[in-house]
Amino acid sequence: MTEITRDDLRAAVASGMLTEAQAAGVIVLSEERAGARARRSGLDEPFELFKGFNEIFIVVGLVILFAGWMGVTGLSLLSINSGYLLGMLYSGIAFGLIALLARYFTLTRRMVAPSIALAIMFGISAGQFGLSVAAAMDAQFQGTITIAAACAGVMLSLYYYFFRVPFTVALIALSVFGVAFGLATMGGAVPSSPQDIFLLSADGPFALLTILLGIVGLIVALRFDMSDPHRVTRRAASGFWLHVIAAPAIVNTVALTLFEQGSLTARLVLVAFVALMALFAIIIDRRSFLVSGVGYIVALSITVIEGNAFFVILLLGAGLVFLGAQWEALRGALMRGLPAFPGKTGLPPWTIPTPEEQRS
Repeated sequence: MTEITRDDLRAAVASGMLTEAQAAGVIVLSEERAGARARRSGLDEPFELFKGFNEIFIVVGLVILFAGWMGVTGLSLLSINSGYLLGMLYSGIAFGLIALLARYFTLTRRMVAPSIALAIMFGISAGQFGLSVAAAMDAQFQGTITIAAACAGVMLSLYYYFFRVPFTVALIALSVFGVAFGLATMGGAVPSSPQDIFLLSADGPFALLTILLGIVGLIVALRFDMSDPHRVTRRAASGFWLHVIAAPAIVNTVALTLFEQGSLTARLVLVAFVALMALFAIIIDRRSFLVSGVGYIVALSITVIEGNAFFVILLLGAGLVFLGAQWEALRGALMRGLPAFPGKTGLPPWTIPTPEEQRS
């Protein structure tokens, strides 16, 4: 395929086929795609929280602005102090102001950190709107949390539809967890400790809900990933943030349940489970599952090996550093050795493209 040069674009402008603005847009798009391909040339997993310190500066201003707004309006994370009618009004005003800011910082400037901050603020405002609705319905505490989480999930879904901020997917997932847990508490189940959320052996449905929702989140995240195997669009970034929520939900539930049993068999199964998650993380090229299981291996080393625990931790750290340095090579060898399976071709590539392939 013949590559279009800037001289070709200038000729197109001179002949009237393109305007100067259209030609400039094509050049910007071409440079962005070239940069994305260059970043993927080493098969690295892309991750970006901010592009420069100016974004951090803007985030600080946004946080101060939002904190001042909450103070002036009397809104808080857990209650509405101004009455539910004013709470709904203030939340509606916040929706509009945040949308205007997102239109500039997200759609026009395409800033990463301010977009994340605005998504969080929008989620908080949506939760505050839900608190006002619950207050209008005179709901009890469990119902209030459920309504607030449901409102946040619905509003955040609309926010994602209009602004496509990948981090919003993680907030939506958290709101789904909030609705599920709220409904469970409304049914009479109350966790006696935070561990009940992950312990399958505990009374109540919370751990089962956690692992089921984690599996659903994993499936949706994989659909995001497979729709963009080269990970150059916001779909892959959305998948990343969903993995960040789904991985701990799955790994923590299984690992903590096995760890709390204390038997030798359970500990051996725990080691095997973490190893399996590590292989799975390498196959799908997402490190979140591996990171979620590392803490349990450290805890297991301290409680079981005792005197030689820090030696094992030293080896674990060295292994993680080696795995991070050789991730692409190890993944390539693993993927080449695996037989064909459904979805394998939709996973991120495991061979480094040649310069000719990168230009195509």
